[in-house]
Amino acid sequence: MTLLTYDRYCAEIVAQTDLLRSHIAGADLTARVPSCPEWNLGQLLRHLGSGHRWAEAIVLTRATQPPSDDQLRDLSGYTDEDPAALDPWLAEGANQLADTLRAAGPDAKVWTPVPRGEATPVFWARRFTHETVIHRADATLAVGADFTVDEEVAVDALDEWMELGSLPEIFDVHPEQRELLGPGRTLHLHATDTAPEAAAEWVIDLTGDTIVWHRAHHKAAVAVRGPLTDLLLVVYRRRPARSEGIEILGDAQLLDFWLDRVGFG
Repeated sequence: MTLLTYDRYCAEIVAQTDLLRSHIAGADLTARVPSCPEWNLGQLLRHLGSGHRWAEAIVLTRATQPPSDDQLRDLSGYTDEDPAALDPWLAEGANQLADTLRAAGPDAKVWTPVPRGEATPVFWARRFTHETVIHRADATLAVGADFTVDEEVAVDALDEWMELGSLPEIFDVHPEQRELLGPGRTLHLHATDTAPEAAAEWVIDLTGDTIVWHRAHHKAAVAVRGPLTDLLLVVYRRRPARSEGIEILGDAQLLDFWLDRVGFG
């Protein structure tokens, strides 16, 4: 279940890209990205813009099989980017994706990587909203800027992360995640700067045969409390859990183990 409307996702892809572009105006695109150390800033932007175009092609062609994503992965040719060329290219890709999503509508049938999931453009609109949000965070870290994100967007980003990270098929792709399962292993994330009606609390239950999550407030083996944006960055491993403003209560080793094993985006 998504928190945002389809139209909002389409708009956010462009809005988040524009925010990212404003952060990197005049920046050194050869600067290393701390949260993606294998890339410099120009390569990060090429990855995101290529991702926009990859998803746009899937929706435009109503793909029934996964197309090659080599252009997202092999960034060796983009070590010395020209800002004057890269900025409009990035904007173009985001706008093309949003326009194609709007033209297709939320009910079209397209391939998605989620088995037995709803194979519609909604998946891609949501996925690339949050892909853009997190890579905007990467860019702000690289240039030393402040990262903020709208509360509804951040809550939905964490929901999506939980949904994709708890798919049973995740064990086929990442068998090492089975090591997370065990008795007494529960985690609680609690945003401390949101209104009660936001229900910005997540419980991850690792005690069964699969990873299970839900929104709730109850005790767990380890609790992590902090501002919503900080929790988002911790879960995405864009900032360390042991940092200013984050409170860890209970089994900190379980938190470390969980963060070491999970990874998405």
